[in-house]
Amino acid sequence: MTAPALPRLLPRRDELAELLRLALPVVTVQVGLMLLGVVDSLMVGRVSPAALAAVALGNLHFNVVALFGMGVLLALDPLVSQAVGARDDGAVTHAFQRGLVLAALLAVPASLLLLPTEPLLRLFRQPAELVPLARDYVWLCIPSVLPFLGFTVLRQTLQAMHLLRPVVLVIVAANVANAGLNRVLIFGLGPVPPLGVAGSAVATTACRWLMAAGLLAAAWPVLRPHLRPFRRDALAWAPLARVLRIGLPIGAQIELELGVFAAIALLMGAFGTPAVAAHQVAINLASLTFMVPMGIGAAATVLVGNAVGRGDGAGVRRAARAALVAGVAFMAATALAFLSAPRALTGLYTSDAAVLSVAATLLPIAGVFQVFDGIQVVSVGILRGVADTRTPFLINVVGFWLVGFPVSLWLGYRTPLGPAGLWWGLMAGLAMVAGLLVARIARRVRGGVVRVEGGRRAS
Repeated sequence: MTAPALPRLLPRRDELAELLRLALPVVTVQVGLMLLGVVDSLMVGRVSPAALAAVALGNLHFNVVALFGMGVLLALDPLVSQAVGARDDGAVTHAFQRGLVLAALLAVPASLLLLPTEPLLRLFRQPAELVPLARDYVWLCIPSVLPFLGFTVLRQTLQAMHLLRPVVLVIVAANVANAGLNRVLIFGLGPVPPLGVAGSAVATTACRWLMAAGLLAAAWPVLRPHLRPFRRDALAWAPLARVLRIGLPIGAQIELELGVFAAIALLMGAFGTPAVAAHQVAINLASLTFMVPMGIGAAATVLVGNAVGRGDGAGVRRAARAALVAGVAFMAATALAFLSAPRALTGLYTSDAAVLSVAATLLPIAGVFQVFDGIQVVSVGILRGVADTRTPFLINVVGFWLVGFPVSLWLGYRTPLGPAGLWWGLMAGLAMVAGLLVARIARRVRGGVVRVEGGRRAS
């Protein structure tokens, strides 16, 4: 009598190779986008500490608003990837055109929400000398909302079509242009006067327009058949509403994650400047390594969506397995580095003894945190591939805000753990989120999967 075959837990080499072929360009794009902000900060920081702080405050307000819109547009991931898997060019066209319409519609309220920067900053008792600078920075960035959202539509559509080369080239060019524009506009050159913070905002806005226009031009041969003619039904409300039902939970989930991390940063202030600085160091290191599982999660969305589109349930399971294994393996390796050399890593950022002392206690926690964070972001990507976005949002609410945040408050303020307690609480919530998401994946991929077409479920 033969024993029943056990389910295979590890992916095959070809499955990992397929995943990494898509994930590596996505990671490159994510890092490139991150570098745009790093260069801005490095250059503005040479003007004055006040200029750097004002840009940081301005970007915080801009990101809270714009990233919600970006999240809504991530609904294109399952719509386009499933249509590509089904070889349904008409559905790709529907999704792409509706994405462009939504980007234009979302740009209006997003721009309006950026206008009250000054009263909002005063409400949160920000330093009076920073408020006018931050307000001017945000106002000068308002014209960049539309290209920011438009670039998101172009990027996600091309990503779902496995066409990332134009995106990578545009991101590289944007980084070169951003550095040059910052140099000229912030510090002045020839007839151009030094504009400081305002110069950084103008450079950022110009780069966002260049990125959107450049990507449209670079990918025009591929995108033209999906753009011309522009279909009248792309403006119909009912299908747009169905796309929003997929995208709104994604946008809300992004906002909730931003919110909990911002709240922890504010709570850290009660423990003094060294704790805040140490927290920033740990977050910065974790954010750098997070780019890889984020790219793996995005690749998983596409591969899972492709498999759903062609009605390949086994392909969905293979893609999910490969993504989870790759994400956990990478984050486990970085966790080992965080656990084994916390002082060496934090020493790259500062030589201040007080900051190093706190950071050395936070980084090992961040190492364990990394593994759960990798599972979480990859799992969200897998579920997005099957257009499952509402349940991950609800899991996020429960894990981060009903469990993680209260536990952080208790451990941080009611026990001797202090700053480390805030991180342990956050990790408890994240572990719960990761576990529930994996359970959700197991349930969704066990049976059949249903395709969505332009927000309409296929029969």
